[in-house]
Amino acid sequence: MQTIPEYDELVGEAEGVTLVGWEFGWQDGRAVGFDPSWSYPDLARPLVRRATSLLDLDTGGGELLAELAPLPAHTVAVETWAANTPVARDRLTPFGVSVVTELPGGENEFDVVLSRHGRLPADDIARLLAPGGTVLTQQVGSDDLAELNAALGAPAPYSKRWTADVAVAALEAAGLEVTDVHEERPEVVFHDVGAIVYQLRAVPWQVRDFSTQRYDRQLRRLDAMIRTAGEFRTTAHRFLVAARRP
Repeated sequence: MQTIPEYDELVGEAEGVTLVGWEFGWQDGRAVGFDPSWSYPDLARPLVRRATSLLDLDTGGGELLAELAPLPAHTVAVETWAANTPVARDRLTPFGVSVVTELPGGENEFDVVLSRHGRLPADDIARLLAPGGTVLTQQVGSDDLAELNAALGAPAPYSKRWTADVAVAALEAAGLEVTDVHEERPEVVFHDVGAIVYQLRAVPWQVRDFSTQRYDRQLRRLDAMIRTAGEFRTTAHRFLVAARRP
């Protein structure tokens, strides 16, 4: 029987990981789930292949965009988080991608706009899409990991509902025609408290005042639960929307 490291060792290891972009490989085997039944890259790839211009919102470290290569000659990625911007530039410059920190100011510029787990500024997307252009987005909904927040006694991560219906209404109000909608709540399983700490460090808006010191008592309680049950279960919240500009 495998021995689980002690609490302090698990937490110390998770706190020591350098966070780069949106790479979650450290959690492999320690946290499973998160993914909905659809594959966002598989849905995005044919759009990218047909496009002559592409905008990727909140590209993170550019992981997804690099995965979708080859890319259109005119491809722009937006990344506003200062820690991620140089990572994205290092990764995407070889693909000819311009990485910027603000939305482009023009109109009718892009055949495709992508946003995976990023912002969804409906009016700006409608402005930037060329006529006939498509936006494809996968969003993290407002119910994401709600059971984890409850177990920690932390406030919900979103002050307002963020669901497929809300996103669809915003896109339609901006003049776009919604062509596809999916929404799911896949199960997520954490196998040790270190994976929980890593998740909360990597996604700081989940528990906005998170630190291992502030939540020490709650984390130790979760650690004890996991050692007894073998896991902590919660649910993710994902939705996908595709829309086009007439």
